Amino acid sequence: MTTQEILEIIKQKFPEEQFEIKTNIGGDILISPPKVLRDLCFFLRDDERLSFDSLMNLSGVDLADGEKKKLEDGTFEILGGHLATVYHLYSMKHNHKLTIKVLLPKENPVVPSVERVWRAADWHEREAYDMFGIIFEGHHNLKRILLPDDWDGYPLRKDYKVQEFYHGMKVPY
Repeated sequence: MTTQEILEIIKQKFPEEQFEIKTNIGGDILISPPKVLRDLCFFLRDDERLSFDSLMNLSGVDLADGEKKKLEDGTFEILGGHLATVYHLYSMKHNHKLTIKVLLPKENPVVPSVERVWRAADWHEREAYDMFGIIFEGHHNLKRILLPDDWDGYPLRKDYKVQEFYHGMKVPY
């Protein structure tokens, strides 16, 4: 089944929502509004025509599409911009794939958790929280998974400033 055919089924279920397809080198990506993500994912998993029973990957992305401000030292600071969560789904029953992207404002990156839909999302969401600061609303245990709880900032954001010291120890970079 093509992404366009999947989109038509989704539009029947969610007629009031705005979905779109973006095409890039890796294929088609379905852009979803954040507020319906959890309901959309339950639908994609449970509808017999779709049966997306596997979450292959979930990742955070810093799109760094905000305004650039040049600093005195010649480097740039990115103001505003977007983060995104990307979901790669697969149906073992129908042997088709779908990629979903949800755009989030960098100032308040909140998206519904899908860990109740696919348990594999648990640690993926915690990693995206830890590295990008994306808040997965409804996650049962959203806390850092790779860094200490008192780490300052989110290291995979493009505007991240590396800490010089952590608990008195020099941070190598």
